[in-house]
Amino acid sequence: MSLHQDIRFCTSGDGTRIAVAACGTGPVILRAAHWLSHVQYDLESPVWRPWVEALSARNTFVRYDPRGCGLSDRAVTDLSLPACNADLAAVANTIEAEQFVLLGLSQGGALAIDYALAHPERVSKLVLINAYAQGARTRARTETEVLEAETLVNFARIGWGRANPAFCRFFTNLFLPGGTEDQHGWWADLERRTASPEVAAELLRTMHEIDVLDRAARLDVPTLVLQCRGDMRVPFEEGCKLAGAIPGARFVPLDSANHVLLPDEPAWTVMQDELARFLGQDAPAGRRTACDAGLTRAESAVLALMAEGRDNRDIAARLGKSEKTVRNQVSVILDKLGVQSRAQAIVAALAE
Repeated sequence: MSLHQDIRFCTSGDGTRIAVAACGTGPVILRAAHWLSHVQYDLESPVWRPWVEALSARNTFVRYDPRGCGLSDRAVTDLSLPACNADLAAVANTIEAEQFVLLGLSQGGALAIDYALAHPERVSKLVLINAYAQGARTRARTETEVLEAETLVNFARIGWGRANPAFCRFFTNLFLPGGTEDQHGWWADLERRTASPEVAAELLRTMHEIDVLDRAARLDVPTLVLQCRGDMRVPFEEGCKLAGAIPGARFVPLDSANHVLLPDEPAWTVMQDELARFLGQDAPAGRRTACDAGLTRAESAVLALMAEGRDNRDIAARLGKSEKTVRNQVSVILDKLGVQSRAQAIVAALAE
């Protein structure tokens, strides 16, 4: 699928320039910033592109790079939570729609909660995925837990973006234990492209100090909380605690060990179905499974590699085709399946 995005810039309260990207059309979903982000590079990523495709298929999906990262201003000294909250507010001010769905992934959940409390008139629904109300340092109860939180910050400071495999695999295995070599490679690349070691470490330290547990109890907005059972970045019980604190929140456990869900795992389909149901966007009647779509053998081979998270370039190399041929075949596959994005096609492939 050809994915077009519009990149613009807005200015936060202290003058920091924030890069904002929008894809798709329809009701707005705004994603609060999380740790790693590069809005331009995301579209090339086998990790993040499926998310962008899925969330922009029937919506205007807006996301932005946090201060110090990606295309946003890099030379910043204030990486505090109040500054990050101000960035989210500045981005929200660029959205013309009166209301939007607010999405919080990981630490973005805390930013989303604070924004929803401060601007309840703007948030129609709240979606929190692998999020938490209290950071690792805040919720630490033993010296070992405190040491673990401090060690993660120091590890980022000395190992971020380094070519040494021992350093590279630490964070990729923490975030994507079920990822392929290709997905791990892209994640390591993202580290080098999106932020300096100093910024990565300071943002992580800030994340460890998050505490919105008491404030979450004051939310008055329909909320969906999804949490992976085996998430090694955010313990499952933290998702349960967050859902329990928010009045009326719907909680959905996901059978995955990944902090960032990948399109080739069953939990991805569950997440997409739950999101569609929560947003009132059930699957179109014309959508078909791969078995029903009448795909040729060549198209089925392309779809199988898409389901592994491969991009067009990798698929072309593996099948001995040109990227243009693969791109054309992907377009035909989407048409036959009655879907609009690669992510939806992968769901159809996994539904057999």
